[in-house]
Amino acid sequence: MNAIAASPVRWYKRPRPTTAPSGFSARLDEALELLREASRHSPCVFAHSLSAEDMVIFHLIVEHHFPIQSFALDTGKLPEATLDLWSRAETIYSTRIERVSPAEASVDALVAMSADSALYESKSVRLRCCELRKTEPLRAVLAGKQAWVTGLRRAQSVGRATMNASEFDHGFQLYKFSPLINWTDEDVWYFTDKYKIPYNVLYGKGYASIGCNPCTRPIRESEPARAGRWWWEQTDPNAIKSECGIHVSAHPSSTSKEVQ
Repeated sequence: MNAIAASPVRWYKRPRPTTAPSGFSARLDEALELLREASRHSPCVFAHSLSAEDMVIFHLIVEHHFPIQSFALDTGKLPEATLDLWSRAETIYSTRIERVSPAEASVDALVAMSADSALYESKSVRLRCCELRKTEPLRAVLAGKQAWVTGLRRAQSVGRATMNASEFDHGFQLYKFSPLINWTDEDVWYFTDKYKIPYNVLYGKGYASIGCNPCTRPIRESEPARAGRWWWEQTDPNAIKSECGIHVSAHPSSTSKEVQ
């Protein structure tokens, strides 16, 4: 009896639009206006994750000379491809992306917890890892700032579908701007290809969202973009709530307000 051949897994492939998506011009104008507004809240910084959308924002900031300084969180667990992109981006744009790292004591605490393995068995350990490697360093670098810019998009996940383009962030006590909030995947990749913006090579290997090495995997063609983040915690990929804590208010009872 001949064995039945297994169907090949269809992995995510990033869009490759050759013409501008419908409505793209208006969304680009909106992004530039939001960056312009963000820069009026000085000092304003850009939290650069080296994602495709963040590379688009970085390009816009540099090309339009917005007075917004960029930084990225070096968690100590970033993929080599991400670190390589970081170096290439600084060279290509002749602009430094400030490196923000967790405190040495925080890393020691994680080592003592055996977090690299325990995070797969305990959500509390994983959350503590995110807190020490990402949220605490972010809180430190945002201290004293008036505004921060992020690469959030409503199309990224169900949990981000209702986020505002601009609002007061009660968790970090400053204004938060997401200039690409209404951009589609096609928008991001059309702009990336048109202007030859460098991007992470992992997007060509089935990854749609890229974070730390232990917590990121490629996704299948049918999965939501962020299904590869903390995947072992997910039970319903259509209702995925994959956030590390950075974009979740520290005061859930507080009501966010639109920036006027």
